[in-house]
Amino acid sequence: MTTDPTGTRAMTVDVRRGTYRDSVGLMRVSREVAALDGVEAALVAMATELNLGLLADMGGAAPADVGPNDLLVAVRAVDEEVLAAALRRADEELAAMAGGGGGGGGAARAPARTVRAAARAAAPESPPTVALVSVPGRYAAAEAFDAMDAGLDVLVFSDNVPLEHEIALKEAAERLGRLVMGPDCGTAVIGGAGLGFANAVRPGPVGVVAASGTGAQQLMCLLDAAGVGVGHCLGVGGRDLSAEVAGRSTRRALHLLDADPGTERIVLVSKPPAPQVAKEIEAECAALATPVHLVLLGGDGTDISAAAAEVATALGRPAPAWPTWLPDEPVRPRAGALRGLFCGGTLADEAMVIASAVLGPIASNIPLHPDDERWTLDAGLRSDDHLVIDFGDDDLTAGRPHPMIDPSVREERLAAELADPACGAVLLDVIIGHGSHPDPAAGVAAVLRAADSPAPVVVTLCGAEDDAQGLSAQAETLRAAGAEVYLSNAEATRRAVALLTAP
Repeated sequence: MTTDPTGTRAMTVDVRRGTYRDSVGLMRVSREVAALDGVEAALVAMATELNLGLLADMGGAAPADVGPNDLLVAVRAVDEEVLAAALRRADEELAAMAGGGGGGGGAARAPARTVRAAARAAAPESPPTVALVSVPGRYAAAEAFDAMDAGLDVLVFSDNVPLEHEIALKEAAERLGRLVMGPDCGTAVIGGAGLGFANAVRPGPVGVVAASGTGAQQLMCLLDAAGVGVGHCLGVGGRDLSAEVAGRSTRRALHLLDADPGTERIVLVSKPPAPQVAKEIEAECAALATPVHLVLLGGDGTDISAAAAEVATALGRPAPAWPTWLPDEPVRPRAGALRGLFCGGTLADEAMVIASAVLGPIASNIPLHPDDERWTLDAGLRSDDHLVIDFGDDDLTAGRPHPMIDPSVREERLAAELADPACGAVLLDVIIGHGSHPDPAAGVAAVLRAADSPAPVVVTLCGAEDDAQGLSAQAETLRAAGAEVYLSNAEATRRAVALLTAP
């Protein structure tokens, strides 16, 4: 145990050699420990170069010989009593992970040290088919290659995977006849089982190919609301339809679903694709036996909600009316700029495509037109005009939990925007389901009540009624705090734009 440089705080850095834990689970542990009263900072993470930098930012230091296979448990607290309580909590959470609560492996049998060894150890009557890789991005390709060599398809949950690693993985998958989902594949459904950030949607005849995580979640939740189920959702990573990756995993996923007798309709949803790749994929879709609905954002103007309605009616369901939850007091239009604060990149993309058709250029950290400075936010993420921020972008999640897990950074920015007299309306998303924060609406509602701002707030609530957080309960929390709440991101965006008046 040590004290910080000012000598007024208690701090410890504990190194547990050769102890590997899943990065997503460790982010949760960090969050749980950091939330304790009196804890000023907590880091429970593998000792990668990035995390050692975060430790230094906390004021701590690790021995020079630590490496990425070692686990760091670092806490800074107001006194030693709080510090001891925080360490106990960290140990409890880590023990729960080791017992199967967070993916760290079983207590009765030592976990396999490689994916290949784990595949060999599986029971013959239930052979594995898919490996989920969730390690720091620079190490993900090695684990994914190991999985494919073991005869498995692979879902790469990790973000910050170098582009050249992704291309090499997908070229290898083509040779081996395997599917690579990701990198940065946030959600998937295989045979009705959700992986990553997944919603409790009903099973059914629709297959989804998604170069987009939250786009897939939005689509599946809208279909669920329309009474339509999903059999498989194969995420392929947000860069798959880029010019560099050329849709390699998209093609493989489309053909897998086309060969599946339980799939009656396929929906391909993607962030704005490279035009030539989109053209080639459209031609490939037209040659499949299964009808394909395309949602290539920024292309023909189709949004995710329109595609979900199209699929529902094609399957014989009535045209859906998407749920909305409105506050008792109607919100008032206001002069000023649109401020979009998103956890989901595809929801941010869709909002920009829809809003910019009315408002003109919207500056963003994921710009629709990267070569035009009018569409690009500076490093400080500030603008006096319309802006949309994707808080889940790789640059903003390096070394910290995704905002769907820990929305505190987005909530801080929400408070700042509501205090800005230039803000005309705020548009944001709240995403629930497996893997997401247990009560994301509560944090947003607390900010709204504290701000008591005249700026209207419009929320896209992405989720299903059977999600653990409860769709209706989350909507009521937001509605009661004064927000307009929409299941459809397209409808929420159009409403936010309509609430802006001329200055």
